[in-house]
Amino acid sequence: MRMRRAAVSAALFLFTGLLAPAVAQDVTLSARGGGLSVSGTLLSFDGEFYRVQTEFGPLTLDGSGVDCAGPGCPDLENFVARITVAGDAMLGAELMPLLLESYAGSAGLSIRRIVSDDRNFHYVLWQEDSGTPVAEIAFHLGTTAQGFGDLFTDQADIVMAAREITPDELVAAREAGLPALKSAARGRVVALDGLVPLVAAENPVAALSLEQLVALRGGEITNWADLGGIDAPVVLHALTADSGVEEAIAEKIAPLGPVAVTRHRSLASLADAVARDPLALGFGTLTEQGNARTLGLLGACGRGFAASAHGLKAEDYPLTLPLLLYTPPRRLPKFARGFLRYLGTAPAQALVRANGFVDLAAEREPLAIQGERLAGAILNAGSEVPLSELQRMVARLAGYERLTTTFRFETGSSVLDAQSRTNVLLLAEALEAGAYDGQRLMFVGFSDGDGAAASNRQISQNRARRVMDAVRRAAPALPEGSVLMATEAFGEALPMACDDSALGRQINRRVEVWAAPATP
Repeated sequence: MRMRRAAVSAALFLFTGLLAPAVAQDVTLSARGGGLSVSGTLLSFDGEFYRVQTEFGPLTLDGSGVDCAGPGCPDLENFVARITVAGDAMLGAELMPLLLESYAGSAGLSIRRIVSDDRNFHYVLWQEDSGTPVAEIAFHLGTTAQGFGDLFTDQADIVMAAREITPDELVAAREAGLPALKSAARGRVVALDGLVPLVAAENPVAALSLEQLVALRGGEITNWADLGGIDAPVVLHALTADSGVEEAIAEKIAPLGPVAVTRHRSLASLADAVARDPLALGFGTLTEQGNARTLGLLGACGRGFAASAHGLKAEDYPLTLPLLLYTPPRRLPKFARGFLRYLGTAPAQALVRANGFVDLAAEREPLAIQGERLAGAILNAGSEVPLSELQRMVARLAGYERLTTTFRFETGSSVLDAQSRTNVLLLAEALEAGAYDGQRLMFVGFSDGDGAAASNRQISQNRARRVMDAVRRAAPALPEGSVLMATEAFGEALPMACDDSALGRQINRRVEVWAAPATP
């Protein structure tokens, strides 16, 4: 990217002053034409709206309707968006900077990175032709918990998270005046990864069950002989306790008990140490397995789970790791809003794939190649799932393709999980963009095997309808009749996992989306 030397110098000179933290100052906003005026401390200005701390609390006012007076008033003609992104280095080390650089290129902006140290750096962006500064983006890399802490103290605008926000953090957010952080509008998945057990290449063990992983982390299993390996102690490796990935592993598998474990600050360090020790077992991710080998994952009854892109997108793999961005319930600068929208586009998701993560683009799978799932349904059908119900299911789904857009629920709840809340938005955006025009979408509910089959069919039908309604509400611009939508339910007739564990039952409670051409 080329521009005049003087323009570059002017832009960088201006940004040098912007790298220092902003100091809140007093302003008075008065309605044009007289009347109402509000005084307080300017919290932010996004180029269009003022956010002011007043005696009545934080107020947001449209800049087009007020005049500003006071030392805190921004320069309206030379407004520069200032955004701070903080949180997990898993997102911030490479992926988010690459996405920002790509967005700048798509918007015709020049961009320069200014590094303070390996955990803190800034980007400055300016108009390529005129040298007019546009934005300054500061990155502070640490842990997911640190990112949320910065958001709660108004020191960050976007949080990079390797796990979903915790109940304790939700309480802290509400106390900080940040409600609804668990909504789809506040916490959105940008990429997917998978949690995996890692071993050295020469380790003879091929797969472990979820129950064995729980026992290993709790200290009930300590010898490889108990896992089908050699008679030698298991040497455990894990990330530091404050890592967002380790917190996700503790939540999805089990916390580490009173066991000897070697801790690592990075996934790369963990994978490297495991690859060099044939007795080691590490808990890491698909994207950072290095020279280590991933073990297969088995359910309680021996059914395997594939850590494939398809399995992660559909959450058929029980240890899917969604990587999220959280934003506060206030307006961000226009530049930030444009960047966040860009993350769901095809070029951005191509970068996600190129960086080794799994993208969010929906994939299709015809019923004809789902023989393993159908065989499992037949083998695991209980006495309350007669052959006629299985035949009804196959006949109803004939001609349809299953989308990886699947909706699952939090443990013991009818609330959609983080990945599913993002799926509502992604499917709604695709519908409004015309991606499914002239097609039929069927929202198909499934349940676990607890309770009576008839009740489970009704529960899964209700969930399918709630998901369909949520997608409709999220797509208000969808033209009437452009897409035909309906619901169906088969209860416990098509299990993805065995019902003899809590995790297996959770995997089975889901709403799938199936698509087919509309009939004439």
